[in-house]
Amino acid sequence: MILRSSLVLAAFITTSATAQTAPALSRATPDNPPSIPKVEGTPKDLYALRYIDTQVGTGEVAKPQQYYTVHYTGWLPDGTKFDSSHDHPGDEPIVFPYGARQVIAGWDTGFEGMHVGGKRRLYIPYQLAYGESGRPPVIPPKANLIFDVELVAQSDTPPEPKQPPAPEAEPQGSSPEKPQASDQPEGEKPATPSPTTAPGSGGRSSQHQPQ
Repeated sequence: MILRSSLVLAAFITTSATAQTAPALSRATPDNPPSIPKVEGTPKDLYALRYIDTQVGTGEVAKPQQYYTVHYTGWLPDGTKFDSSHDHPGDEPIVFPYGARQVIAGWDTGFEGMHVGGKRRLYIPYQLAYGESGRPPVIPPKANLIFDVELVAQSDTPPEPKQPPAPEAEPQGSSPEKPQASDQPEGEKPATPSPTTAPGSGGRSSQHQPQ
């Protein structure tokens, strides 16, 4: 009886010592999948898009590969407003295909999880905006940007452009005015007016969307 107890005690001590000295089995993590060589350390963020939902929309959730109709205002970190759809003629929002790389990268990812009718503030690092060069003179180099955006609508196809108002009909009985003779000497062409830059575009084309 004493011999059997001694053997059991010796086996227990040996098992405990082996458990304490055996190396712990490494567990697979999202940063260290089992199929690739393991590395030590904690991953660090290089840059990230941040946001605050200032108003949760009541419409359907934003879908990929849709045409988004968006109102927006953009600021530099010092508070300088550089563009806004509310300053466009007719207070018109912009339309762009989401995820088609026709806007800055921060816009191509910044509407995830929004609902139609929702409003969000986007904090976009320069790496997801206009990069190291910026877009002078409006956007300085390496400029982080702040946008307030509103997802007005989404659709499978771009919305139809608004038709210009029809010209007013002339009253009956009135005769059209006769063209006046030109005072310009014959053979001399009139001067062509120079094209104007769209307001708020900072020297860019009349397309106001961030691109």
